[in-house]
Amino acid sequence: MARSRTTFTRDSGLQARMLFTLFLLGLLYAAFVAILFAAGAGVGIMVLVIAALSLAQLFLSDKLALAAMGAKEVSPEQAPGLHAMLERLCIQADLPKPKIAVADTPMPNAFAMGRSQKSAVVCATTGIMNALQPHELEAVMAHELTHVKNRDVMIMTLASFFATIAAMITQFGFFFGGWGGDSDDGAPAFIVVLLASFLVYIISFFLMLALSRYREYAADRGSALITGRPSALASALVRISGEMQRVPDQDLRAAGKMNAFFIVPTSVKESVATLFMDHPPLEKRLAALQKLEAQLQAPAPAAA
Repeated sequence: MARSRTTFTRDSGLQARMLFTLFLLGLLYAAFVAILFAAGAGVGIMVLVIAALSLAQLFLSDKLALAAMGAKEVSPEQAPGLHAMLERLCIQADLPKPKIAVADTPMPNAFAMGRSQKSAVVCATTGIMNALQPHELEAVMAHELTHVKNRDVMIMTLASFFATIAAMITQFGFFFGGWGGDSDDGAPAFIVVLLASFLVYIISFFLMLALSRYREYAADRGSALITGRPSALASALVRISGEMQRVPDQDLRAAGKMNAFFIVPTSVKESVATLFMDHPPLEKRLAALQKLEAQLQAPAPAAA
């Protein structure tokens, strides 16, 4: 029997964290821009050029991500099963159907990109489609649709765009140290800019890590609510992690730039969790899903 449409809505905790992250980033970069322009007109022009390039990256993020993975959009005729699955899930999640892409790689993974729900694209690798059972793949696709529903992909792209500016300025500074002018205290202007850029990048990096970890918990929860089967996602995560151990290290490194958007990071081979992980540890994700499974299976309270 077909499932009725879920009451799943966007995660309010995630929405609050995204707004707070953007607020902190806004304050951070307002101060950063003030420092850059105070350092000299040449820096200001450079910032405008880099900002233009980064904005282009923002609006082309989905195309860049697909190109990085060697993925191609597929039609319903080319991937009927995947299209049918996404159509069912979109009805459950009350979402417009996204574009669907497939990356021909043995690495088992999936990701979602896009600035809005209407421009979203969901990508699965051939590796993940071959490794998972249908109910497990459905849970993974529901996880990716939750990212689209929550619009956290757009926020992560914005945050990474700001961090990219700081990183690029730092790199430019090392190669072109002779930026015009000195600061008021006599220190070379480019040293002031380098220090400010490095500090901005570090703060942005940790803000993105904190948001990235929470958004994975939120997407796991959304998948469980859309499908009604938290155990299916738990099984998929375990299977993906196991299959990832068989992928050659060079293939994992090549895809590492997409880690923040994958359902399971390519760094899964690392045995020790670190402060720099952009995903929660697998054990904690499984524990959260197990708890949600118990909640969903608990009998409803009897009417008074």
